[in-house]
Amino acid sequence: MEKRIALELRGRNPSQIKELNLDNCRSTNIVGLSDEYTNLEILSLNNVGLTTLKGFPTLPKLRKLELSDNRISNGLNFLNGCKKLTHLNLSGNKIRDLDTLKPLQEFENLRNLDLFYNDVTNIEDYKIKVFALHPSLKYLDGFDKDDREGEDSDAEEEDGEEMNGNNDSDDEDLDIDLGPLVIDDESLSERLSEESPSLLVSLYTVYGLLFHMGYLLRNVDDEDVSLSAVYNANLEEESSASSLYVGSDVEEEEDDDDDEDGDNDADADGDHNSKAQDGEDNTHEESTRGKKRKHEDEDDN
Repeated sequence: MEKRIALELRGRNPSQIKELNLDNCRSTNIVGLSDEYTNLEILSLNNVGLTTLKGFPTLPKLRKLELSDNRISNGLNFLNGCKKLTHLNLSGNKIRDLDTLKPLQEFENLRNLDLFYNDVTNIEDYKIKVFALHPSLKYLDGFDKDDREGEDSDAEEEDGEEMNGNNDSDDEDLDIDLGPLVIDDESLSERLSEESPSLLVSLYTVYGLLFHMGYLLRNVDDEDVSLSAVYNANLEEESSASSLYVGSDVEEEEDDDDDEDGDNDADADGDHNSKAQDGEDNTHEESTRGKKRKHEDEDDN
């Protein structure tokens, strides 16, 4: 227990501690707790193995004490230094008679008492007698005098303390104790069993998302195939159009060549005709000159 207390302190001063959890640390008696924990309000000693409360320190501000699943059979008078105690859990111990509970009459603020799984609960009219023994008691084993289940006894206790002016925490600085998380195997299994439906729902959700993504990917592949087909068709049309354009250009070039050949032939014919005409003109002129010269010779004779 001493090692566990030192671990929970983490170098802090005991007067700074307001909540201390020592569950499952094995010890038969109180060791390591002292009167230095002057501001301690909540103390949990469940399943420690305590057989006696001898040496329990004076804790003037303690209001909630958890002592379930131990082997305590008497000695509740050692808690008299905790005058502000409002909640006491003694379930799962070895309390056998009502006389063992008489020291609790000193706790005027006690509102909630748990005695589950103690032999004292087998006494006839056990609840009536315990309520009569402790007039300040409001809930016994989670129920009031009329067997109505307590909804939130801790909240009611705090409200009662504030109304009675017994809450001194408002005048002090806020001190948050972030103790290490202690996991109980039974509570963990129960929690997992409760959360298993939500796990199944999450798995179904993930499966649905994966199925939807696969469907979308298949649609994308089909669309890619159709787009590639359209692209290939466009390429074929462009290639056929370009071939037609090239054929028309060749024909136009051939027509141009034929026109040029025709023009050249016409030019050649024209040159030949002009030359023939010139030859005829020269011949006619020479014949005219010959005739004129012959006539002049005749005149001279």
